[in-house]
Amino acid sequence: MRVLFVCLGNICRSPTAEGVLRHQLKVAGLDDRIEVASAGTGDWHVGKAPDARTRRAALLRGYDLSQQRAQQVSAADFHRYDLILAMDKSNLGNLKAMQPAAAKAELDLFLRRFDGAVDEVPDPYYGGEQGFERVLDLIEQACSALVIELKGRV
Repeated sequence: MRVLFVCLGNICRSPTAEGVLRHQLKVAGLDDRIEVASAGTGDWHVGKAPDARTRRAALLRGYDLSQQRAQQVSAADFHRYDLILAMDKSNLGNLKAMQPAAAKAELDLFLRRFDGAVDEVPDPYYGGEQGFERVLDLIEQACSALVIELKGRV
């Protein structure tokens, strides 16, 4: 099973989701059966580490994102991944527009599947530190539900 998280630049929300899910899968004993990655629909940050504020907020909760590097979504990703989860409606629309006709990947909004009250992970890039904390709160809760779903799929 392969899961790809997607946001705009792959330096805030999607690398956070990747790091949190990797950690939770390890705790659940599923890390050897589920591959997790993240990417951006834009190419501005390709090759760069996640935003320093993202790394700092994640590290305070025990998630080390320092080895991650931004990458851009490619057409091949729609064949490689089983589940592609967008952080917001705009990126979901971009993904749907670029999805090849015969692609196997299931596309959805990350939070719509697991939260209910909020369906988008807000972009913390232009805000203060509290925005990065809010992103972590949302992602940790949604990843907990995702682990339960993935257990049933593998």
